[in-house]
Amino acid sequence: MSDIAIKFENISKQYRLGLVSTKTISHDLNRWWQTSVLRKEDPYLKIGETNNRATKGSSDYVWALRDIDFEVKKGDVVGIIGKNGAGKSTLLKILSRVTAPTTGIIKAQGRIASLLEVGTGFHPEMTGRENIYMNGSVMGMTKREINRKLDEIIDFAGVERYIDTPVKRYSSGMTVRLGFAIAAHLDPEILVVDEVLAVGDAEFQRKAIGKMQDVSKGEGRTVLFVSHNMTAVNDLCKKGVLLKDGSVFMEDNVKNVIIEYLSEKTELSAFAEWNDNNAVGSDIVKLRKAYFIDKNNNPIAVVQINEAFGVCVEYEVLSDTSFFTHGINVYNKMEVHLFTSHDNSEYKHNCQIQKGVYKSVVWLPADLFQNDKLEFSFACMKYNPFQILFHEKILSIDIIETFQADTRPELYRDYLPGLIRPVLNWNERLKI
Repeated sequence: MSDIAIKFENISKQYRLGLVSTKTISHDLNRWWQTSVLRKEDPYLKIGETNNRATKGSSDYVWALRDIDFEVKKGDVVGIIGKNGAGKSTLLKILSRVTAPTTGIIKAQGRIASLLEVGTGFHPEMTGRENIYMNGSVMGMTKREINRKLDEIIDFAGVERYIDTPVKRYSSGMTVRLGFAIAAHLDPEILVVDEVLAVGDAEFQRKAIGKMQDVSKGEGRTVLFVSHNMTAVNDLCKKGVLLKDGSVFMEDNVKNVIIEYLSEKTELSAFAEWNDNNAVGSDIVKLRKAYFIDKNNNPIAVVQINEAFGVCVEYEVLSDTSFFTHGINVYNKMEVHLFTSHDNSEYKHNCQIQKGVYKSVVWLPADLFQNDKLEFSFACMKYNPFQILFHEKILSIDIIETFQADTRPELYRDYLPGLIRPVLNWNERLKI
């Protein structure tokens, strides 16, 4: 286990709904009698249901985690992703010893610094400075070691003016900034960060991700990162673990794991149609159809990378109304927002739009995208004052590359880095 920082072995966590432990004498006595006296398996391990929030279930016992087994090597940055209720935060709480597993053990080498929830590990009556020393002491650091890091922690957190104020008077953002600064700067071998970073502002999130990159790359420490921000997970992590219903569903390089996770979330296709009962829209306009077409106006579900294609949206204006416009947003399979385009064919913002069914087509040029799966959302907006009538993801299409080598001018025939892949005109090379 010399190169292994963390090893999860058969980790499971069971909860009884509404109660802590079993909270009944009969259950507790039965568990004690079976396990301690008769030396049998805990009978409550044989019952319980998957932690599916969408169903009522028939048991009071649920498994937040079930049979988790995987290893994290020293210096790895691992993104743990999954839907709400998948068990991500429970797993990190067990690793951080906030709660104990029902079964299994975790073997970890080195000091663990955790940032799980706003205010975790802080004493509200103590000042920010006092909490720095307290947290450092809990991690086994001496006062001299903490003194060396103190100014750096305060500067990173940006709370110098309030460092001698009790943290109960801090905002949630200030608390997160200080908590992360302590966790990241007090030389932990393992840094554990939950979704709590989402509380901070955009500037602090960039700083925090940059610091985690420094900790992992420059200092060779191990980072476990939970987030619903797939861009941040992709930028920071090399390895990904996808949890589903409390179990490890997939363990691979982070890009493959993110793609698998996002593929579960989408039910979009290359054609959509709505009726009166399920129509997307507002009380002014409702969508009726959406689909893609090629240059010959034929419906398509895939398109070659070197071909233009159109996005067609048919919608119904329910009654005469003041002017509104519409637009699309385009995302890649990593859910990165590539660009937005608004309709620019009408300039008479004071005109009326009559009741009826309309069709709008926007054309996307050839030689722009990577071979990728693209998702499209559609929005309708009014101006003066600005109002979004609705905004909804409606379609997806696969961009593929199967054409012959002479149909694009590039010599390179494989995936090129970058979000898009435009063909640009280069002047002939001239000797000067």
